[in-house]
Amino acid sequence: MSTAASSASATHPTTQRQDPQGGLAGMSNWLDERTGGAKGVRFLMKKVFPDHWSFMLGEVALYSFVILMITGTFLTFWFVPSQGETIYNGQYVPMQGIQMSEAYASAIDISFDIRGGLLIRQLHHWAALLFIVSIMMHMFRVFFTGAFRKPREINWVIGTLLFMLAIIEGFMGYSLPDDLLSGTGIRAMEGFILSVPIVGTYISYALFGGGFPGEMIIPRFFTLHILIIPAILVALLAAHLILLVVHKHTQYPGPGRSDKNVVGFPLMPVYMAKAGGFFFVVFGITALISGLITINPIWMYGPYEPTQVTAGSQPDWYMGFADGALRLLPGVFEFQLFGHTWSMNIFPGSIALLPLFFGAIAVYPFIEAWVTGDKREHHVLDRPRNAPTRTAIGMAFATFYAVLMFAAGNDLMAIKLHMSINDITYFFRVMVFLGPILAYLVTKRICLSLQRRDRDLVLHGRESGRVIRTPEGRFFEAHEPLDEYTRWQLVSYEAGTPSQIELDGLSGKERKKAKRRNRWTNFYYRDSIAPVTPAELEAAHHHGDDHALEGAH
Repeated sequence: MSTAASSASATHPTTQRQDPQGGLAGMSNWLDERTGGAKGVRFLMKKVFPDHWSFMLGEVALYSFVILMITGTFLTFWFVPSQGETIYNGQYVPMQGIQMSEAYASAIDISFDIRGGLLIRQLHHWAALLFIVSIMMHMFRVFFTGAFRKPREINWVIGTLLFMLAIIEGFMGYSLPDDLLSGTGIRAMEGFILSVPIVGTYISYALFGGGFPGEMIIPRFFTLHILIIPAILVALLAAHLILLVVHKHTQYPGPGRSDKNVVGFPLMPVYMAKAGGFFFVVFGITALISGLITINPIWMYGPYEPTQVTAGSQPDWYMGFADGALRLLPGVFEFQLFGHTWSMNIFPGSIALLPLFFGAIAVYPFIEAWVTGDKREHHVLDRPRNAPTRTAIGMAFATFYAVLMFAAGNDLMAIKLHMSINDITYFFRVMVFLGPILAYLVTKRICLSLQRRDRDLVLHGRESGRVIRTPEGRFFEAHEPLDEYTRWQLVSYEAGTPSQIELDGLSGKERKKAKRRNRWTNFYYRDSIAPVTPAELEAAHHHGDDHALEGAH
């Protein structure tokens, strides 16, 4: 009988065996056999992330976006994206019996009739502001440390698109309630579109479904706000994170850190636990702010009426630069040509500014690579002071943005400061050109001064405050040598040198190209300060009579 059983088993090799594994392990094995995902998961779990507080700025943006998705889903259950007229009969007594759009009425109902609705509305708005400001601060960190260099240029472009789309998404979001303040913003947007040469009127009629205000703008904004733009944002965020995993993570300079390695913690279990805890910290702080500080009280503004405008109306801060540019443009730029009115007093500061502004940000990595001729991969970050020209350019750009943003409040400044609005406008018109130049010069001088201080600190050590008298009667202050870790951070950078291409023997076109290369590299690397070399450090230790280093030998 056993022989028969053995023969039967031998003649049927496909007989299934019992899997000894069960539970979660068995399920994981079952999935891996059908998807082959274990290798990818293993690679992801071993991904190393450096530990530095500035890397959390990108995490804040990601977690804010998650909060936006959660709260936005809640709000869509009750918001009515319609401009159809209705009479309000909700619990908010001052609005009872007033005719308004269904969108505004539903926003009031969410605030006063839905349990927790006002908190969710404010949480959504505060998270939107935090999302945009964290993207901006994250891009500042990436820019000033040179993290956008090869191989991360594509990720920089993706981040720029995320920033621009976040601003557009925010504008559409606070336009949806159809209150008097947001309606004023839509009215201004319609004027911007009309200023587009030749096709502005057609674009406006197509977007609004006829003359302003029409009945289509709120439903169309709603579709874009909850469906199309979020889908693009999710796709861009996924691409951004995938490239982050594919590339080695950037890290700050230090002993043992190079372009060939990453010093930090693996994703599991250390970094995952820290990231999970940080998500709840961001969520909790945002919820605390939302519960204590009122933002966008639409019930105080009332429903939108085309014949009214809110006094002192201001957009959210991230749209202020466009509004400021519009206020600073003089009216003399409007002219008639070919039977059309060309509103160059409106179009450059409203419609054209956005693509130009973000286009300049997106192409900067390629411009710097062309100017410096640096085609190498970089995984170790720069200290901002060690790249003075780049840091100065960044501060000039930030100053330009800040001047435009503050110019959006010239009317409120005139009222509060009891000054002439014309004088304030003239001041901002001057500063929009002079401010970036001053910021560039001052920032570069500060960076070079800090580099000289670092160089002196490495060569002569840290001041101890103790005065020593020699047998010859001389006095000097004893300096303490730096530890190796601190000294490494001060000397581990490359100081670029201007290109010196010989022009003799070059043809006309090649000669012009070489002269241009020399001129641009001279602009970028001029006044650069080289780090202290080991030979210089050894010479300073042996011959530093005036600044003796204790224990230098």
